[in-house]
Amino acid sequence: MHDGFAHVAGLLATGLRDVTTDLAALDGEGWWAVVVDFEGKATCARFDRVRPAPLPAPRRPWHGPRPEQWRSSLDRAAYERGVQAIRDEIERGEVYQANLCRVLTAPVPGDADPLALAARLATGNPAPYSAVIQVPGLSVVSASPELYLSRDGDVVESRPIKGTGVTAADLLDKDYAENVMIVDLVRNDLGRVAAVGSVEVPELCVVEEHPGLVHLVSTVRAKPAPGVGWPELFAATFPPGSVTGAPRSSASRIINRLEAEPRGPYCGAVGWVDADRRRAALAVGIRTFWISASEIRFGTGAGITWGSDPAREWLETELKASRLISLASSGGT
Repeated sequence: MHDGFAHVAGLLATGLRDVTTDLAALDGEGWWAVVVDFEGKATCARFDRVRPAPLPAPRRPWHGPRPEQWRSSLDRAAYERGVQAIRDEIERGEVYQANLCRVLTAPVPGDADPLALAARLATGNPAPYSAVIQVPGLSVVSASPELYLSRDGDVVESRPIKGTGVTAADLLDKDYAENVMIVDLVRNDLGRVAAVGSVEVPELCVVEEHPGLVHLVSTVRAKPAPGVGWPELFAATFPPGSVTGAPRSSASRIINRLEAEPRGPYCGAVGWVDADRRRAALAVGIRTFWISASEIRFGTGAGITWGSDPAREWLETELKASRLISLASSGGT
């Protein structure tokens, strides 16, 4: 596994054949592990051997950063100023909702084993779309709860999350309104590349429980029009609406202005595509660590609307990060 591997959806992929940045390759043949940065750079790795298997044992224990070594791309004051700036944009009618995110960074040893971190997350924060992908120059360890895009033959599905609390009682009217707004955006996105009349919403604002918190989740389903492949699906739907905002173009402009660092795999896509069987599951790259050049990064953010309180939104980013940062830090459990 030294040249690269992936463990995702209960499958272990080894025998790295090739790596490409071309999403059109996913319409070809073979089994691919996929990481797409929020900024659009794709890493598609094709593996020759794929079999059902548990997470492999790590080669060495996890030695993470000390809790105080993490630094944030936006401190609390800067983040709260950003929330207020988005509220000003909403008041001017520029945007309805925008996600404001920050990236936490800390040093790790050059031989840090992503499998050791993945094992910690599997125990301490199990997730429906957990994944670990290692290719030359990049390791991604994800405990994502959110489906960006799945495919099963002629059906694609997205399950956007909007609304987070410790319990269902914490969810506000704002959370439900935000979820519906993002569902409309995802419906419109898929509608651009779907067969006419095939877009449907079988589930709206379902409360899902995850370790330490709850989310509001909806499901949007569609059948791609003839000739629509992965490049067209990404062009219509990426980056995921739940982590960008509405309208997406205005939200993206605001994000670029207010966020201090690129998001990278955070808020992008992480998962797998089986081109031979026309099946796939790509998660939104949230609750996701990535390691390169002896640094580990983790992103956290919140959806900002007119009803947002800057202090509460900062605390939401802390809630989303605290459990996983603790697991990834030395002395974490």
